[in-house]
Amino acid sequence: MSASAPREGIRKALANTTLADLDMLTTLGTGTFGRVRLCFDRKTQKHYAVKIMNKEQLVKLKQVEHISSERSIMTELEYPFIVNLLKTFQDDRNIYLLQEYVQGGEFFSHLRKRGRLSNEQAQFYAGQIVLVFNYLHSHSVIYRDLKPENILLDREGHIKLADFGFAKRVQYDRTYTLCGTPEYLAPEIIQQKGHGKAVDWWTLGILIFEMLAGYPPFYDESNNPLKVYEKILAGKIEFPRHIDPYAKDLIKRLLQPDRTRRLGNLSAGARDVMEHKWFSSISWTKMEARQLKPPILPRVRGDADTSNFDKFPDEAKPTKPPANTYNDLFKDF
Repeated sequence: MSASAPREGIRKALANTTLADLDMLTTLGTGTFGRVRLCFDRKTQKHYAVKIMNKEQLVKLKQVEHISSERSIMTELEYPFIVNLLKTFQDDRNIYLLQEYVQGGEFFSHLRKRGRLSNEQAQFYAGQIVLVFNYLHSHSVIYRDLKPENILLDREGHIKLADFGFAKRVQYDRTYTLCGTPEYLAPEIIQQKGHGKAVDWWTLGILIFEMLAGYPPFYDESNNPLKVYEKILAGKIEFPRHIDPYAKDLIKRLLQPDRTRRLGNLSAGARDVMEHKWFSSISWTKMEARQLKPPILPRVRGDADTSNFDKFPDEAKPTKPPANTYNDLFKDF
C-alpha cells in the first residue's frame, strides 16, 4: 500500500473484510495494553498492521475511555504524516484496530543506530512533526505522547505518527490527566495545573534536543521518574557545544516553563515555530507535499518485510474462553 494512498479508497476495499479474513503474522511491537501485529487480508491481498488490545486488561486498567477516544479521533483524522486507521473489529476477547502498515520501523531504532542526527536531519523530522501538530491543533486535538518510539518511518523515509492512545479533543478548556513519558512531560502536567495544546510544543523541544544530543535534556541515569520530574521543574538545560545556536534558541523557546510564553502557544500558533530561523531553509509547502528528500531511507524488501522492527516472542494462546466479553462497554467497535 502506498504511503500516500487515499484512505477512503482503502476503506471501501476493506468494506467486506471480516476478522476471519485476516491472517495474523509477525508481532511488530508490544505495550501495556496489547500488541501490534502484521496481518494479511486474503480478500484485498494486502498487508496491514493491526493493534490488538485485550478487553479485560483495558477494563482493569481503566483504559476504555482512552481506546474509545483513540478510535474516534483516528477515524476523523487523515494527514500524510499520521498512521491511517482503516477499520475496527472485536471478538469476545479483543479489540482490533486495523491500520496501514508502515514498513520503515520506529524512528527510535534509526536514531539509536546513529547516536544523534545532524542539524539538517533533525530539521527535517522536527518540521514534519510541526506540520502534524499544526494539523491536529486545528482540529482541536492534542497528541500528548510524542517520543521517538511513536514515530514510524514509511518506506520512503517520511514520518508517520502512531499511537493516539493519549490524544484528546480540547477546545478552550484544559485537561488534567497525568499521561505521557516522564522525560517528555511538560511542567504543567507534572504540577497538574491543567494543560492544553502547549504540552505538544514542549515535547517538540524535547525531541529536537534528543535528536541533536542523542539523549533527552532531563534524562536521569537512575530511571526514577521522580528525579526526572525534579529536573524538569528545575528547568536547567545543559546544551552540548555542537548544537547549532538557532536550534538552541528554538529549544529554549519551546521548553519555556510558562506556557503563556511558550512558542507555538502564542497568538500565531504553529506559524511562530515555522517562521523561526532554525527552519529558514525549509519549504513548508514542499515538505507537506512530501517533495523533500528524507535524510534516512529505510531498507524495505517488500510489502511484508519486518526487518526494520525488533523481534518479539509469540504470544501464548489462551486456553479458556473469557469470563466476560464486556460487549456493552465496547459497543462502538
